[in-house]
Amino acid sequence: MISNPVNSTVPIAAEVFKKAGTYDERKLFGVTTLDVVRAKTFYAGKAKVNVADVNVPVVGGHAGITILPLFSQATPKANLPEEDIKALTKRTQDGGTEVVEAKAGKAIFADACLKGLNGVPDVVECSFVQSTVTELPFFASKVRLGKNGVEEVLGLGPLSEYEKEGLESLKPELKSSIEKGIKFANQS
Repeated sequence: MISNPVNSTVPIAAEVFKKAGTYDERKLFGVTTLDVVRAKTFYAGKAKVNVADVNVPVVGGHAGITILPLFSQATPKANLPEEDIKALTKRTQDGGTEVVEAKAGKAIFADACLKGLNGVPDVVECSFVQSTVTELPFFASKVRLGKNGVEEVLGLGPLSEYEKEGLESLKPELKSSIEKGIKFANQS
């Protein structure tokens, strides 16, 4: 799904497909690649490294506080001070007004899907999918793509204390968005 608000439209689509008897959780993705592109770009600028060499997982959802870049897992490691991490997190969360290569984000994810469908091994991207990573029914995290779509939803990995707090902070907002989507889909 490349349609905002992703946090609600993916649950809506899931409910619609369930009603039609065609739902396959492995084939419904909420594209959150733009958040990853923003996080990588902002991190690269602060760390003074080439953005092409940067990887930053972004988890949670795809709106405001629900976007949680995991800068503690960023590569290459830059050991940025906590105040920089907090500023980069806020900038990534508020990035809707600061669009960074929006079309590139869609193209990156489409390319990853095609690679996975064609059997290229170990294609990993962040996406908003049905998930058991948290208690929420949908969550953006790293997923391994393959011939059947999502082959594996990957865990969060080690989180810094700041990221653990961010994770707990985003859950109520994300839960509300998911519930709104499900409620909307079930009104008919």
